[in-house]
Amino acid sequence: MPTLTKLYSMKEAALHNTPDDCWVVVDGKIYDVTKYLEDHPGGADVLLEATGKDATEEFDDAGHSKSAKELMQDYFIGELDSDPTPEIPEMEVFRKEQDTGFARKLMDDVVQYWSIPAAVIGISAVVAILYARRK
Repeated sequence: MPTLTKLYSMKEAALHNTPDDCWVVVDGKIYDVTKYLEDHPGGADVLLEATGKDATEEFDDAGHSKSAKELMQDYFIGELDSDPTPEIPEMEVFRKEQDTGFARKLMDDVVQYWSIPAAVIGISAVVAILYARRK
């Protein structure tokens, strides 16, 4: 039965680069070697220098034994995501501005030319009165 392993980006793995939290990437696999720092034969500095990048070349150049490679499995926490999805950009929210151009212009004209609506109302009132008297 296949086991599921957690995938990490190199960016995420690079954040774990202190003596209190140290991750190393070797052959596309990520190891949390924080508890192993004091026991490492080459010293903690060697492991700390290997954080934040793919340390496969440094690991292979050191000539680690088969037992050292087997010991690494105890510190395995996941694999390097070889095909990271691009970051989804933050969605921008746009607010549609109401088209108030016509309404605003009409109100500006009414304020500026208030006599026109007043004359229309006045004439309508006079016509209504004259029409009522005829009956």
